[in-house]
Amino acid sequence: MAQANSDIKYLTPIAVDTKKKKYCRFKKSRIKYIDYKDPDFLLKFVNEQGKLLPRRITGTSTKYQKKVAQAVKRARHLSLMPYVADLLK
Repeated sequence: MAQANSDIKYLTPIAVDTKKKKYCRFKKSRIKYIDYKDPDFLLKFVNEQGKLLPRRITGTSTKYQKKVAQAVKRARHLSLMPYVADLLK
């Protein structure tokens, strides 16, 4: 039979989901201008199909999300980035 006041002891601590707080990388790095001529940097904000990642995933603030979207659109227009791609990354 089990004891009523038995302490359960684990060899390793139980994994608790501690999510990191999202932050705006532009505010943290104090980036004022997002360059549309740098497609390698802009690919961080685009998924495999070529769609823009939303703010809730990237953690970017509203102000800079609009600037990222504008920079991606300009890069696509100048054919620095593809509009649609299969497995872009």
